This record gives sequence, structure tokens and C-alpha cells, in this order.
Amino acid sequence: MAKRLSYLGPAGTYSEEAALLYDPHAELIPCPTIPTVCRAVSDGNADEGIVPIENSIEGSVVYTLDYLISETELSIFNEVVLPIQHCLMVRPGAGVEGIRRIYSHPQSLAQCRHFIEDNFPLAEPIASLSNSAAVNDMMDSEVLSAAIAPQRAAELYGAEVIGRGIQDVTNNVTRFVLLGWEDHLPTGNDKTSFSFAFDEDAPGSLYNALGIFATRDINLVKIESRPTKESLGRYNFLVDCEGHRESPLVREALRALELQVSSLKVFGSYPWWNDSSRS
Repeated sequence: MAKRLSYLGPAGTYSEEAALLYDPHAELIPCPTIPTVCRAVSDGNADEGIVPIENSIEGSVVYTLDYLISETELSIFNEVVLPIQHCLMVRPGAGVEGIRRIYSHPQSLAQCRHFIEDNFPLAEPIASLSNSAAVNDMMDSEVLSAAIAPQRAAELYGAEVIGRGIQDVTNNVTRFVLLGWEDHLPTGNDKTSFSFAFDEDAPGSLYNALGIFATRDINLVKIESRPTKESLGRYNFLVDCEGHRESPLVREALRALELQVSSLKVFGSYPWWNDSSRS
């Protein structure tokens, strides 16, 4: 039986592309928001869910981070790293002359900002709910418009692609994480994601917390912060470290960290993405 995989829809989004890259045989379940992707798994309507968590240009997807911190008990058990190639598309036969609006998801507009400014200085960038929805918005627009979206969206909705690879930075990739009820078994090439917070801000608190990993020679590959939303100046710190949480050193480090912080949540341990074995 095919795996049921929820993703941030509708069809034609980069999330769908990542879902197909992860498992081309899965039964895909489109969801309108990141929380509904997660709830599909929590409610038993999907076996797994895939959500974007980080882009190499625009940084973290804060909706995903905030949901992982406080809104779900699901675990990260895998990841997918998807190269992003933005395409410029119009109604069939419309061409580029006189374009006055360019629709896309806000992150895609940001990733193509210089392209838009250089080539369409008079066009108004307009945010759509998704890259796929941008194509429909463009097709329904009362003025001549374009959309920025994946190639697949043009194929699905009958748009004509007039430009490919229009992102400002060529090595544009988005990392997606797979969510389920358990994290991945150790593979020997793993990472662990977690968050922690302090009751009170004090000199050296963060230094001492991160030192727990340094003294055990555990590499931290990502560190960032998000407001706790409780009061100004209070933050959750989010960390990715090398190693599986069941490995002795990482397990020891997490136990030591728990004694120094007011809250600790491990999102999961999972293998580093490796697409060399993917067809």
C-alpha cells in the first residue's frame, strides 16, 4: 500500500516537488497550511507530512519552527534538500511586453527581487498564498501579468514559461523535513534537531549551554533563535548538531543541557540528506 504523505499544497508547489522527490510512489495529500500538514498526520489522515524548514537564501521558515516548538509532538525523521529553479510564466502567447503585475509566494518574490527590479521595474510584485496559486492569480488577472512558480505549475495550469532559473542566486535550495510519530533509527550519518530556553537571561548562559557540545567534540551545524512570545527579550534557541540522540555523546550532552535550561525539546534525529541514491 502506498504511503499517505501530506504536503503544503496545492499541486504544483515546491513542496509537492519535494514530496515526489522523497517518495514518487506516495499518495499525496495537499493541505492549505503548515499546521494542517501536521494535523493530517496527528489525526491519522496521513502517514507522514513534509514541510519546508529552511531556504539557503531567505533563511528559516518561521511558521515551521514555531509549530515544532510549541504546537506538535510529531518528530522529524528525515529531510529532503530540493534545488529551487524559479520560472517566469505568462498566459499562452502573452509575451513579456507590458507586464504590470508579477504574482508569487512571498519567499519566491524575495528570491527573485533583483531579477524583477532589473527586468520589470514598473511591475508590481503581488504575494500569493502559494507558487501554484500565483499561476491562477496571474491567469485571472484583469491586467497583463506574470507568475513565478515551478515548471510543474505551468504544466498543470496551462501557462507558458518564458524564463527559467530566474532566481538571484543560482545555488538556491530549500530544505524540507519529514514529520511522523517517531524519529529515524541511527544510520551512522545523522543529525539531531532540538530547541531550548532559559528562565532568566544571565551572562554566560548560552555560552555554557553550547559549551556542553564543544567539550564533547560535537559539531553544531545550525544555531538560531525565535521569540518565546511570552515577553520581549525571551528566546527559544534552535540547534542542529551532528550525531544521533541515541549515540552516547549526544545523549550525554542533551542530559547535561537539560540541567541548565528551563525547557528542552528534541525535534528528532534523522539522516543527512543524500540524493546520490535517488533516481
